[in-house]
Amino acid sequence: MEPVELHADDLTLRPWRPADADAVFKACQDPDIQRWVGLPAPYLREHAEHFTGRISPAAWADGTGAPFGVFADGQLVASVGVISVDRLLNSAEVGFWTAPWARGGNVAARATLALARWALDEVGFARLVWQAQLGNHASRLVALRAGFTISGELALAAPPDRRGRPGGWIGSLLPGRVPAAPVELPEGVRRRARLFGSAQPVLDAGTVRLRPLTGADVPGLVATCRDPLTVTWTTVPDPYRDTDAEWFVREHAADVWARGTGAVLALDDGDLAGVIELRVSPGDPAVADVGFMTAPRARGRGLMPAALRSLARWGLRDVGLDRVEWRAGVGNDASRRVAEKAGFRLEGVARGGIGHRGERRDAWVGALLPGDLTDEESA
Repeated sequence: MEPVELHADDLTLRPWRPADADAVFKACQDPDIQRWVGLPAPYLREHAEHFTGRISPAAWADGTGAPFGVFADGQLVASVGVISVDRLLNSAEVGFWTAPWARGGNVAARATLALARWALDEVGFARLVWQAQLGNHASRLVALRAGFTISGELALAAPPDRRGRPGGWIGSLLPGRVPAAPVELPEGVRRRARLFGSAQPVLDAGTVRLRPLTGADVPGLVATCRDPLTVTWTTVPDPYRDTDAEWFVREHAADVWARGTGAVLALDDGDLAGVIELRVSPGDPAVADVGFMTAPRARGRGLMPAALRSLARWGLRDVGLDRVEWRAGVGNDASRRVAEKAGFRLEGVARGGIGHRGERRDAWVGALLPGDLTDEESA
């Protein structure tokens, strides 16, 4: 690949120069760039000098990559490039970041489109691949806007953020499928990316607080999941072990939030009073269902109805859901009382509506819709 200069409206994509080190150093102080790109932390000026003066020219010279700085009116606004070139498959990966002062203007998407046209149409790659760590919703938005088809997940060989999830999203873009302009995404998609790309919520339910689970909740979770009523009406492992709780807290709850498929929260009244989960339907992103279990010591105090109402309200208002659904096995009167006190309307019985330890059981079905919220709750 011969070094080239590309243009996209007001953006200029050109190979990095040693004189760009100051701008790269400034941009890479941003914690999000350090986290998701996997840069050294702290990021020193010598790192920027090494990148612009040695790594970038070497990639162009040996054909292993095509790194570009992206500039608008002479100011650095982003980095984009072809990396991980696979000559056998005639495939390459794209990588990008946006300078913190240039975010919000579709810079990365526009630059990635210009790069994709050049790489696929002029260089002749047969495929471009995009990868990002689970939770990097900003990168996912850029890929979607640039026309990439996101096809699933994979285990990352070297996750850029060791604090984050070991899994990643993967997508691809083929010749002839590069859009003429950044794809306009629905507001709901953009809103959820902003929401799930930030920290998990802490919700005030009045009598109880809903917060992310932590390792300190493991003993309380074990005690709750070993309770006979919990075993009878849920599908928690039986017997329930410490390792089950550790997996649930450290893996399951974190993965649900990183994927943007829901939220798992602890009821906190000074200790673990229960766990509640909102799960967005994979087949209909406007619908979610809820599941919950109350710690034995906290039953009968009205904590779970308040928590369920609070979480459902968050789902309808902040996530933008059209329906939050509750299901429970017929006969689970305690769960039904919680749902009805939280304002869910019972809609009927779904025959064989839930699976329970190898068999199908009839289930009560209820729901809460946006119209069921008060004006104050909807605000």
